[in-house]
Order: sequence, then C-alpha cells, then structure tokens
Amino acid sequence: MAPDTGGTVLSREEADRALARLSAEHEAIESSLLALQDHAGRRLLEGADLAGVTRERWRSAERTLSRLWSWFDACTAALTTARELRARRRNPSKDDLVRLSQLLDGENLVIPDAAAGNGPMAERMGWQELLDRLNAGYAQVLDVVVAADSVWSTLPARIDMLSAELHRLSTLAHSVGVRPGAHPAGDELRRVTDELTALRAEVIADPLAFWLPDGGSSAPGSGRPDTARYDTAARALDDIRREVEAVIDVRKDAENRLIRVRDLLSRADRTLAEARTARGEVLAKIAASEVPAVSGPATVLHEELAQAAEYRRRAQWHRLSPLLDSLERRAEEELERARESLAAVTAPLAVRAELRGRLDGYRAKAARYGVAGEPLLAERYDAARRLLWTAPCDLRAAERAVLRYQEATAEVLASGAVPPADARQPEGRNGP
Repeated sequence: MAPDTGGTVLSREEADRALARLSAEHEAIESSLLALQDHAGRRLLEGADLAGVTRERWRSAERTLSRLWSWFDACTAALTTARELRARRRNPSKDDLVRLSQLLDGENLVIPDAAAGNGPMAERMGWQELLDRLNAGYAQVLDVVVAADSVWSTLPARIDMLSAELHRLSTLAHSVGVRPGAHPAGDELRRVTDELTALRAEVIADPLAFWLPDGGSSAPGSGRPDTARYDTAARALDDIRREVEAVIDVRKDAENRLIRVRDLLSRADRTLAEARTARGEVLAKIAASEVPAVSGPATVLHEELAQAAEYRRRAQWHRLSPLLDSLERRAEEELERARESLAAVTAPLAVRAELRGRLDGYRAKAARYGVAGEPLLAERYDAARRLLWTAPCDLRAAERAVLRYQEATAEVLASGAVPPADARQPEGRNGP
C-alpha cells in the first residue's frame, strides 16, 4: 500500500509553511506537556496514597498522560525526519517533496497504542487527528490535576485553621468544666473534632470527591471545592463557642448570684422567725381569733442552695445555670410568702390597734361636744376600753363594744346636745 499524500504533493513553499506551522504546534504541545509534568497537583497525585473516585480517575489520567508522551514522541520523530529531509537541499527534488507531503500532510503518522491490548499496537493518522487527540487527552488529565490541586490548596488549610481554633476552644472549655460526658457542648466538641480529623483524611486521600464541577463550562478544572461538611463543622464550632461563653458568664456571675439567693433565703427565714414570735404574742394577747400557723424554713431550698455551691466548686456550670435560675425565682417567692405569713399572723394586733384608734376617736368627738361625761357614754366607753386593753383581748366582743359606743355617741349628739366650745363664734368677730 502506497503512503498517503493527501491527494496532492506540496510545493516547496507549502512544505516550508506546513513545517513551520507544525513545528510551532509541536513546540506548544511540548510546553503544555512539560508544564503539566511540573504541575504541583500532578506531583502530589503521583506520590499520594489515593482512594475512591480520585484513585480511579488518576489511574485513567496516568494512562492518558503516558499515551500523550508516546504520541508526542511520534510527532517529534516525524518532524525530525521532515526537518532532516528538508535540510538536504535548498531546492528539494520531486521525490523529496513527495516524502515531505507524506510526513506533513498525509495520514502517515504511526502512533503506538500501549493500551491496545489484543488489538493493533499502532495506527496511522494525520496531523489534525493527532492534534485533536492530544488536546482532548491533555484537557482530561489537566481537569483531574487542577481539580485535585484546587481542593488540596483550599480545604486542608481551612480545616487546619478550624482545628487550631477547635483546640483553643477545647482548652478553654475544659478549663470551665465543659468536657465530654459532663456537658453537652463537650460532647459536641469531641464530635466536631472527630469530624474534622476524618474530613481532612478523606480530602487528602480522595480530593475529587470534594469537587463540584461547573456544568456550564468545558474548560479543564472548571468548578469549585465542596465545602459543605467544613461549613457545617464551622457552624457547629460557632454554636459551641457561644455555649462556652455563656458558661463563662455563668462562672463570672455565679458567686454573686449565690450570695443573692442566700440573702433572700436568710431574709425569708428571719421573717418567718419574726412571724413565729409574733404568733406567740398574738395568741397571748388576742382571744377568740384564728391565728394561722407559721411554717418552718424552706429546707428544700437550702439543700438546693448547698447543691448549687457544690456545682460551682466542681465547675459543673451547665448544671449550675438552670438551678440558679430556679433558686432565684423560688427564693423571691419564699420571701414574699414569709412576708405574707407575718402580715397574716399580726393582723389581729392590727385590728386591735384599729379598734383602739376608733374608740379614742369617738371619745374625742364626744368630748368636743361636751357629752363625754354622759353616763351611757361613760359606761360604754369603759366597757370597750376594758376589752381592748385586757389580755387576752376578745376582738369580736371588743368590736361590738366599740360599735355600741359609736352608736350611743351618735344618739346623744342627735338628741340636741349643745355645739362644742371650739365650734362657737368667738366674741368680737362677725357672724356668718
């Protein structure tokens, strides 16, 4: 079978132009392949212990890269032969032009195929087909290299920075008692730590599993690293940081809050003690009156206060915080209850004092009108006064006696008693 010349024999000028064009393309291909060979991503892939989709795609890319160099060598050999042939004579002969046409324009490039298996080990093709194959293979390999390099350049560094922040936060959390098994945020810290450790290992072994291609672009390496798991870990770390800061705030305020609760309970206890004392006094001074019983101190609250102090001593802030909230509310309620109990116990004394005041008020009124000495009023006043100033005082009887004196005073005044002296018109002054 005769070598293919593409149907035409190139002239000297056409051969020179074709040789120059193919030499430039050959040089560009060589530069691209050398740049790919020196690419940091390729070197990392070549030396890495890969797994998953990256291992499969890199194996395929390595085979393609091997074919690219094999094809490039075939190009080099053909160009070298063409240059040597062209350099023999300034004006090539017809046979030289035929041979140059075969090398530069025909489908006579012998391309080895190491991956052919049981098929042919070589095939013939023209320059354009070979260039298309070189470009396609180069794009395939470059896509793998650029994607892996982009992921490796982005995620491990960010994971390391987040891990450093996680370590700092873990140290701080541990110092305030936020530890695994002792605080939910401590458990979350351990989970995030394990997640970042696993994530970094997976990114190093299988970077292409964390690559999101740009479906709208055909350029090699178009896409971006998938940071979803990293972002989730970062958000979890922010939540943990806020929880630790809240625990620190609790630690700062814990002593003051404990002191306040102790003060509230102490005031409640003193008020209840005062109520118990007052109850004994009321029972001694007031008869025929229902005096409510006074409860003892809030033992449960005192026990919980002791538990809160123990939580603080052991730095169990997550248990202390809700307990303090409850203690503050209930201690205030206990103080209010004690005050109400004191008021309820001393109410009979207040009633007696009010009755004494009413009795003296009506007597003063009767005195102003000059009728205080009336026998009926004097008798009823003395009866009411004996009841109110005698212990124990019968409040019900005393109230009835005061009421009788009030009624008697009103009757005497209504019967035509003279106006009181201080109400008469002084001499020398004009009348109304």
